[in-house]
Amino acid sequence: MEVIKTKLEGVLVLKPKVFEDARGYFFESYNQNLFLQAGLNLNFVQDNQSLSQKGVLRGLHFQNNPHAQGKLVRVITGAVFDVAVDIRKNSATFGQWFGLELTEKNKWMMYIPEGFAHGFATLENNTIFSYKCTKFYNKASEDCLLWNDLDIGINWNLDNPLLSEKDLQGKKIKDFVSLF
Repeated sequence: MEVIKTKLEGVLVLKPKVFEDARGYFFESYNQNLFLQAGLNLNFVQDNQSLSQKGVLRGLHFQNNPHAQGKLVRVITGAVFDVAVDIRKNSATFGQWFGLELTEKNKWMMYIPEGFAHGFATLENNTIFSYKCTKFYNKASEDCLLWNDLDIGINWNLDNPLLSEKDLQGKKIKDFVSLF
């Protein structure tokens, strides 16, 4: 597995070694030893999966301490534009974002540590998205940044995404007080 650092410290792109032949493919989507070699001593406690149609945008979500989650995300079928936003108040990259396409074809994954908001926009119908989380979900700790905040400046390449009520009510980063 190739591990690639991004401009946001701690956010990693993981490219698994894929074995393909006439029957299909095989790859390891998680291997604790490879993660330890990459400096990621993680304990995943919950797996989540979502199904979304093209044009759905979910995010920018996070949980505050003590329930903050690290997430290993990937696409099982379909494609997304996946984004992490640095919300660590003392970070040199506070408010900056990193994004890339995760697809069933490229089989890439992204690790998003605690202290980052996360979101994705679906690029294909019937996209199945998978999250491995380092902490259990806690509703009282959840929070959300506004997906189209101009101060963050994410180019989602979507004119009119389908959003939840929670995502429509996200905070602007200039009004946000980070607990990280």
